[in-house]
Amino acid sequence: MSDGLDNLIRQHRTGEASLALVELHLREGDWTAADLVLDDAGRLLHDNLRTEEERLFPALAEAGRTAGGIIALMRHDHGRVRTLLAAVREWMALRDANAAAAELHSLCLLFQEHNAREEFVLYPLCRTRVPNLNTILAVPAYDA
Repeated sequence: MSDGLDNLIRQHRTGEASLALVELHLREGDWTAADLVLDDAGRLLHDNLRTEEERLFPALAEAGRTAGGIIALMRHDHGRVRTLLAAVREWMALRDANAAAAELHSLCLLFQEHNAREEFVLYPLCRTRVPNLNTILAVPAYDA
């Protein structure tokens, strides 16, 4: 049986795969497909970030004072993810494949690094310190 954190991890994997697919479509010059996949990836990333910011971080902060540093780092990463996603969208709207690909590459690297920090540091901390974690994270599962 999966739990709320497993659902967030599935969102990470789906987001990573979607961003890689956008890269592929850009290389192929398929702007329509790239735009569609980026829209889906953007919604998924925003849902994931919002769930963590609105549900997970407050629950962890309430569970103990030692979590402030990791929460601040995660919030900082979230801001960077949003900024890079907006930059990718801007370059794609201008149909500049090289600039879009460069920003997308930065976004992919950041998102992967951020996900690793969450999955190996933040989530284990939450599992041990946040009571009723599954209730707090009651979100729909994302199939990869």
